[in-house]
Amino acid sequence: MTTSFLRALPACLPTRTDVARAGWIPYHSPFANTETAQVNKAFVKESDGADDGDEELAPAQRLPAGSKNYMTRRGYDALRVELDQLVRFERPKLVETVAWAAGNGDRSENGDYIYGKKRLREIDRRIRFLIKRIESAEVVDPERQQGLEQVFFGATVSFCDLETEDEQTWQIVGVDEADAARGRISWISPLARAVLKARVGDVVRFQSPAGMREIEITDVQYL
Repeated sequence: MTTSFLRALPACLPTRTDVARAGWIPYHSPFANTETAQVNKAFVKESDGADDGDEELAPAQRLPAGSKNYMTRRGYDALRVELDQLVRFERPKLVETVAWAAGNGDRSENGDYIYGKKRLREIDRRIRFLIKRIESAEVVDPERQQGLEQVFFGATVSFCDLETEDEQTWQIVGVDEADAARGRISWISPLARAVLKARVGDVVRFQSPAGMREIEITDVQYL
């Protein structure tokens, strides 16, 4: 199921040629230099033993065991921007606030200090999570998959419900990109799995939260 979502990608480790041809985007760690690498270690050391794995996420955001973390270029960039914002701005500012609050009397009754430490732990947990997601990312650019007639990862799929005649359009994206308000569903969702490899004109049945649905694929694009 996992590999079939990405027919266009090589099964082995990619070379530079594979990267350019298949639309992969090489990862460049935001902690590549010595100074930020030390900061990265501080994040890990701050709460050794803390659990920030997938089990803390909602089921829809958990990656299937052994699967790759597929995401679009847009989703990858969004995670990088969030990580950069936390590391460069929010965390340093909060550290200053906590240090200031620590010097203002009894810490046990110091609201600024208590809240600051709590928020700092939340930020560090989020930073570790983002680093983990980014480093495991398999980035696929839908624009590089032009010409595919079947539904794979990154496809924007339009279909018609055969019972209600309701028409919908969804893009299949990574688990961290799913956003119903923007018409994006995770590749591990029941709908995405149901339309995998479908073509225009195919009729697909799948079990939705509202019951069994039967839909006809009307359009497949890679935008």
